[in-house]
Amino acid sequence: MTIPTTGTTPVFPAWTPPTQAPPVGGSELGKDAFLKLLVAQLRYQDPMNPAKGAEFLAQTAQFTQVEKMQEVADSAAASLSLQQRWGAGATVGREVDYLGPDGFTATGTVTAAVFTADEPVLRVTTATGTTQVPFAAVQALRDPAARTPAPAAVA
Repeated sequence: MTIPTTGTTPVFPAWTPPTQAPPVGGSELGKDAFLKLLVAQLRYQDPMNPAKGAEFLAQTAQFTQVEKMQEVADSAAASLSLQQRWGAGATVGREVDYLGPDGFTATGTVTAAVFTADEPVLRVTTATGTTQVPFAAVQALRDPAARTPAPAAVA
């Protein structure tokens, strides 16, 4: 008995890769790469010796686990971004010491927090003007109302 190989439709339709960027880290097996390997294995398996049900279920469970781990990583990244935004917003109206572009520490009052795609940026007013300071450059935070005034000179 012969099995014709021409004119038949494949069991699985043609698969096109997603347009997402590959995962960061060269040795990690991301969700998309894992799915590609699983589909390729199913597409090119020997029809006379297909994968056993237990193997297929184990691979499907691994794929689900990889997918859930990606969801957890995405959730952690969103949580970090929210914490940074919350922290940046709490600095408005307070004095900050920050590392300036010249490498020296400068002091100023935060007048606004601007939320960019990368990280929050603070608008800081100093004696010389207004500057944009990345949130990560802040070294110290003070409440201006908590400063003790200089003692008055006694005449």
